[in-house]
Amino acid sequence: MPARSVIFRLLAAAPLCVLSACATTAPTQADVTALRAELRALRESQSRMMERLERLEAHDAVARAATGGGSKAPAPEPGDAGDALGATPELAVVKLKPRSEPAPRLPTQVPVVEPDSDQMEMFISNVPDGAPSSGAATVVATREEEAEQQDPDVLEAEYEKAVSLLRTGNVEGGVERLRRFAEDNPRHPRADNALYFSGLGQVGLNEYKEAAKTFERLIKTYPAGDAMLDSMLRLAECRVRLNQAADARALYTRVVTQFPGTAAATQAEQRLAALPQ
Repeated sequence: MPARSVIFRLLAAAPLCVLSACATTAPTQADVTALRAELRALRESQSRMMERLERLEAHDAVARAATGGGSKAPAPEPGDAGDALGATPELAVVKLKPRSEPAPRLPTQVPVVEPDSDQMEMFISNVPDGAPSSGAATVVATREEEAEQQDPDVLEAEYEKAVSLLRTGNVEGGVERLRRFAEDNPRHPRADNALYFSGLGQVGLNEYKEAAKTFERLIKTYPAGDAMLDSMLRLAECRVRLNQAADARALYTRVVTQFPGTAAATQAEQRLAALPQ
């Protein structure tokens, strides 16, 4: 009986020994695993730092070589990757000298050749019949230059005086002076207005054919002038007076279609409705 009790006691104590053994070895394996992970992380960090150091050394070597500062870098040793990146190759300096032979001369003189008589006849024959001759063109140019040299205040006073003649009853004198003002000063800002009032004076004198010519001249010469639309309306009135209803209708229709929304277009619509069918 005592021997059996001893065996039972040994069997009961065996699990306790096993548990104590496991308790002592488990923390040791966990510590080893943690240390191995730390070591692996340190090696990876060291590898990254070495790569960054090599790149910085390479950039520094390139910068010093570009600026010419610092001492000359020593020749890289075989197997040193960082020094190999920072090394710059030695380039030979080549100087180009100009050629001793002069450049060939290019011909710069062009011989003057008189035009053929047949060609001159061709150019002369192509001149329009209504075109002014050289003498007439010179006279017109001289007149325009003289008008430009005049005092603007003087020209403005001349224009206002011609308009006042129409208002005071001297219609013929006003028409003549306004017509002359437009001819002598074709580039003046009041030239189109001078033609317009001249045409109005001719309408007042019942000279509808001459007034129509004046308004046609204004529309053709000053298409962007401020008196152009009113001149088209007045020209249509002259066509009605001259029993040219078809031409008047065409003028009113042109004002309505080309200049919609303007006061002239509104008047043209009203006068179109009043025209006999």
